[in-house]
Amino acid sequence: MKTKDELIDVLLDLAFSEDIGDGDHTTLSTIPADAMGRSKLLIKEKGILAGVDIAQKVLHKLDPSIKVNLMLKDGDEVNPGDIAFTAEGPVRSLLVAERTMLNIMQRMSGVATMTRKYQDQLKGLKTRVLDTRKTTPGMRMLEKEAVKIGGGINHRIGLFDMILIKDNHEDFAGGIEQAVKRAKEYCAANGKDNLKIEVECRSLDDIKKVLEIGGVDRIMFDNFTPELTREAVALVDGRVETESSGGITFDTLRSYGETGVDFISVGALTHSVKGLDMSFKAF
Repeated sequence: MKTKDELIDVLLDLAFSEDIGDGDHTTLSTIPADAMGRSKLLIKEKGILAGVDIAQKVLHKLDPSIKVNLMLKDGDEVNPGDIAFTAEGPVRSLLVAERTMLNIMQRMSGVATMTRKYQDQLKGLKTRVLDTRKTTPGMRMLEKEAVKIGGGINHRIGLFDMILIKDNHEDFAGGIEQAVKRAKEYCAANGKDNLKIEVECRSLDDIKKVLEIGGVDRIMFDNFTPELTREAVALVDGRVETESSGGITFDTLRSYGETGVDFISVGALTHSVKGLDMSFKAF
């Protein structure tokens, strides 16, 4: 299995390949090979900055000679006119790296900004906002990093780092009890005792069954109303972690948090995000 850094390296290889092809012919035809210059990362919209660390990787992967001077860091609140960093080096390299770097930073900053907005809506409550696997293919590691930068918490990264028994698993397995039993047996037989087990419940009866079976780490309340969620939290009574999921919007987020649930997972953090406006300009 590839590490996070290895996955990011693969992403950057693909991003450069699809953008550069056999060369940036506009830059090659208009800019002398020995031309040197400076560019600044200019913020054009209020939000949360994310992707500064990755931006440096983009620039240095394309051209290790580029020098970066940081003014701001990941997680900083930014406003129009702020300069996140400057970069100095061969003009050709600055121009070729520009779009790949901006695409990543704008996307990550949009995710971080959205996450901060949602987490701020829960201010004063113990509830934390979680991301999901509803990410841009190839960008998952970066989008989930942006969620953390924005103040949220990562749910599982993929299918490999947690057991999440959802409705389809339960139905195909012949019921929630059978699915949980098999999951526990699988972990014991394959040396996967470190994997946390979460179970999606569609009713209070489902919750009672899971609590009776035992051996799970978190229960997800799927498409519960805030009122039913409050009942579910009371039923669990702190014995395992709790999570609300399904159909929760920004406007209803606070009402779910006030039930005392531990986590609320929100797909919109990554699947419905507008990139933060910024540009990379010569100066």
